[in-house]
Amino acid sequence: MNRKPAVAGIFYPAEPLLLKKTIDDYLAGATKHGKAPKAMIVPHAGYIYSGSIAASAYARLIPAGNSISRVVLIGPSHRVAFPGLAISNTSAYSTPLGEVILDTSAIATLDRLPFVNYIEQAHLLEHSLEVHIPFLQSVLPNFSLIPIVTGDASIDQVCEVLELLWGGDETLLVISSDLSHYHDYATAQQIDQTTSRLIEDCQYEILTSENACGQLPISGLLKLLAKKSLAIETIDLRNSGDTAGDKQRVVGYGAFVVN
Repeated sequence: MNRKPAVAGIFYPAEPLLLKKTIDDYLAGATKHGKAPKAMIVPHAGYIYSGSIAASAYARLIPAGNSISRVVLIGPSHRVAFPGLAISNTSAYSTPLGEVILDTSAIATLDRLPFVNYIEQAHLLEHSLEVHIPFLQSVLPNFSLIPIVTGDASIDQVCEVLELLWGGDETLLVISSDLSHYHDYATAQQIDQTTSRLIEDCQYEILTSENACGQLPISGLLKLLAKKSLAIETIDLRNSGDTAGDKQRVVGYGAFVVN
């Protein structure tokens, strides 16, 4: 059984050719220099709001697309409450651009952890993972997917899962998160600049859900980066007032990469 698209036609175009052109346009406007990231934090809003910010990170994968064969995609739950982390027993995630096969053997190893469970309801309608898959399909020729939704878990638990799946150059970690929510433009800029500094300094203990809706998966990654003495860099920091919304009540977006 495949996980079907839940937000096609809402967060991004449902028509395949239009979706491909939309993503290609975002990627064409992004810088492609630099080493392909090992990990990235990217936003998960509707493409008209955050697609260009996400593209700033995804474009960096294009030169090394053939070397990445596995993607760990982890984001927060927006619709379902549950303890721990949720994995999926489906065989593939579908989008208008086609199917992405899940790495079921790696997912099965996660099920051995006491705080990781197969919870299909957590995946069924969750947009925080789905919106990234068409971007991944556009920049990586061939890859398998490990989708994970975070519920009421700890930073240590997320860190443990990411460390277990870290792998080598063949594995990419994608953390899905927006930043501040529903402040005026100037306030959002101030909060998001603070969040950017906290992320670059790997100060995961200080981050809260006010900084980012994906605070938990971000913090799990940052703890692992601190453990591995790796740096993370901000490459884009904007909000919906810069892209497709008004400036009275905005949502913040950032793109961050680990090389």
